Formats: sequence, structure tokens, C-alpha cells
Amino acid sequence: QVQPVESGGGLVQAGGSLGLSCAASGGTFSGRGMAWFRQAPGKEREFVATISWSGAWSNYADSVKGRFTISRDNAKSTVYLQMNSLKPEDTAVYYCAAAAGGSAYSTESKYAYWGQGTQVTVSS
Repeated sequence: QVQPVESGGGLVQAGGSLGLSCAASGGTFSGRGMAWFRQAPGKEREFVATISWSGAWSNYADSVKGRFTISRDNAKSTVYLQMNSLKPEDTAVYYCAAAAGGSAYSTESKYAYWGQGTQVTVSS
């Protein structure tokens, strides 16, 4: 069973950058698709970015395309989310998720394992 653990959240000014990490312990990491989701106060959780097991395929929500980059290091069982040009509307709890399969899925139901989340706050 894979247990994702997020780190790297914090407070940043609008226009700034922040990097998140997700270390997955237990089970098999390298064969799994991984993703980041986020949930803002009073809103439902939404898809942010996903990456396939090999890193060859990735996909992004329209709201973050061109600003966020997802990557992974299978040797370290870690997935990353680099966030640039941050906006106040990016404020949310960011969750890392691991899929049962190896593709880059954008649907929550494909993800079996979830981290506890890390808070990202962007001030205007």
C-alpha cells in the first residue's frame, strides 16, 4: 500500500513561485500514475496535474497550464509540482494521489491512495 506524504506548502506573494514534493512510501511507486489535486475553501476538490508512471505523459488543468510543472523521480519515489506565477486563486490545500494504474489520469476515482494535503496560500 502506497502512502503519499506532501511537503513544501506555505505562504507566497502573488507572482511568486513555490515547489511541492510528494514522497511515496510503501508499495510500488514507479509503476503508478501520480497526480496533484487541490481544494479551496468552500469548493470541491479539483484536478491540477497528472503524470504517467514513466514521466513521458502529463496533463494539466486549464487554469494552471503554462504556470505549473509536474515531474517525478522514480529512484526517489517522489513526485514534484513546481508552481510559478502564482495567483490568489491558487490558494488551496494541495493533495498528492497515487493511482492503481500507470497512466496519467485526471479523474479522482482513478486514484486509490491520497496524502493528507499541504496548504498553499497566495497573498495579493
